[in-house]
Amino acid sequence: MTDDSYIASIEAWRRHMDERLREPYGWLAVAGLFWLRPGTNRVGSDPEAEVRLPAHTSSPSSGVIDVDGARAVLHVTGADQVQVEGSPVADIELLPDVDPHPTYVNVGEVRLVLIRRGDRLGVRLWDPRRTERTSFSGRRWYPVDPAWRLAASFHAHTPPVSVHVPSVLGEVNVEHAIGRVSFVIAGETHTLEALPEETGELFLIFADPTNRDVTYPSGRFLYTDPPEAGQVIVDFNRAYSPPCAYTIYATCPLPPAENRLAVPIPAGEIYPRSSVPQGEAR
Repeated sequence: MTDDSYIASIEAWRRHMDERLREPYGWLAVAGLFWLRPGTNRVGSDPEAEVRLPAHTSSPSSGVIDVDGARAVLHVTGADQVQVEGSPVADIELLPDVDPHPTYVNVGEVRLVLIRRGDRLGVRLWDPRRTERTSFSGRRWYPVDPAWRLAASFHAHTPPVSVHVPSVLGEVNVEHAIGRVSFVIAGETHTLEALPEETGELFLIFADPTNRDVTYPSGRFLYTDPPEAGQVIVDFNRAYSPPCAYTIYATCPLPPAENRLAVPIPAGEIYPRSSVPQGEAR
């Protein structure tokens, strides 16, 4: 691949990343995160509802979610048309986002999904009318630099090793790294622990000194193709800000201690401090 074709491919990928953010149910449309309590949780536009829906699509009471341990069941009680996969429902057990087939519920154009984080259950809400989605002008990036497309070695962990991955919720989750990637920058070797993806890709959550003033403060995400014969390409031109850069209702993982690089990585997405979402998720 020539430098020109490589640069064109990265620019096309970056445009695709913007398109994904702007999707009707992409991260820019996430408009709420509501933690459920045991027992009955009201769903509707009533300001006192535990799961509060936007007024433009909902009646004051649309239904309730009954929580019993790890089980959550939606009972539709209002006049709103509530659908799952295009079919009206009255009562349905909600499968969470960590399930291979989570239950996506539509109340008009608003979408809901049950999420599970540790022992907690919550509801994430998408609203396609969210202003942040319709007014988004695009991510900002460092210029594409082929020098930041690095050949790396992949050292598999057999068995996988435990790494402690914190989250924006203040929790620390134990994940299992399947290997370590190592690469050389300015004559020095650096490493990152890699988390597995079902596709065979490697997921790298990393921090570096640019987080202080140029890139997203909490670190960045990067995926690689599946390693081949112990080799993998780590392309920092594809490093991007996590979803919590665009909505306070995300539950992003943060870089583990092993993935805090001492060397700056001036490649990938940059992030103006004025763009950091304000407020706290409910």
